[in-house]
Amino acid sequence: MKKGVMRPGHVQIRVLDMEEALKHYRDLIGLIEMDRDDQGRVYLKAWTEVDKYSVILREADEPGLDFIGFKCLNENTLDKLNIDLIEFGCRTKELPANNLKDCGRRIQFTTPTGHTFELFANKKQTGKWGLENVNPEAWPEGLTGMKAVRFDHCLLYGPDIEKTTQLFCNVLGFDVAEQVIDENNVRISSFLTCSSKAHDIAFINHDEPGKFHHASFWLETWEDILRAADLISMKDVALDIGPTRHGLTHGKTIYFFDPSGNRSEVFCGGDYHYPDHPTVTWQAEALGKAIFYHDRALNERFLTVLT
Repeated sequence: MKKGVMRPGHVQIRVLDMEEALKHYRDLIGLIEMDRDDQGRVYLKAWTEVDKYSVILREADEPGLDFIGFKCLNENTLDKLNIDLIEFGCRTKELPANNLKDCGRRIQFTTPTGHTFELFANKKQTGKWGLENVNPEAWPEGLTGMKAVRFDHCLLYGPDIEKTTQLFCNVLGFDVAEQVIDENNVRISSFLTCSSKAHDIAFINHDEPGKFHHASFWLETWEDILRAADLISMKDVALDIGPTRHGLTHGKTIYFFDPSGNRSEVFCGGDYHYPDHPTVTWQAEALGKAIFYHDRALNERFLTVLT
């Protein structure tokens, strides 16, 4: 049952050198720089997003993930979810409005996997970049790089996938669209959605808590993925794997690294999910095909390089 969480709102990523990071996220992926704050953080968005930003970059001594935010229906929903999180056993923290630029108050909590999440209900809206709300054109001129359409999801690694899945489903109203189970029928991965997308957040079981695997950005077509691959080679960007297809979600994909070592993905296509759909299950012995459908084999770097 849906609880009022609408969609991914933003992700804050730690980078080692801001100007080098902007060459990756702004110039290569094609996000639009929207603002900076007095902490030196840079705020970016993809062109179809109506909120002012979806990606925040923070210069730090080590790469990785600070937090992921999900947008809720309204302030009453935020208050109700805060109570539900506490009843589940989460320790929550309220951050005031404008702690993030032009964003309302936020409720932060930590998942059993060791990741920081937050919920918010209000953020300044600037509309789709370069387009009007009345009689809009098909797309704006002046886009750069891969021309990312939206920030889509993150994949995270950490322990206690089962309890984390319960938190997202029972408290926040997500569905398990897909999962991976081991030979003992124990869930080792959850792909969770609060919408009709294949996933809005995903977790893979890992002994070390709080690890960041990738942030993903949606493109429109397979040709866009191939063009992204060309740009990765043209700019001598570190490639992980692809272009290829996933078995899980069936999305077409390519993975690559920012200058700080954080992994990025651009993908297109993929499955859809409605509340009456059963969970799709992959068995651990088919994990190679689940992750890389064409190769049918695991890439060790994909499984072990985390920030």
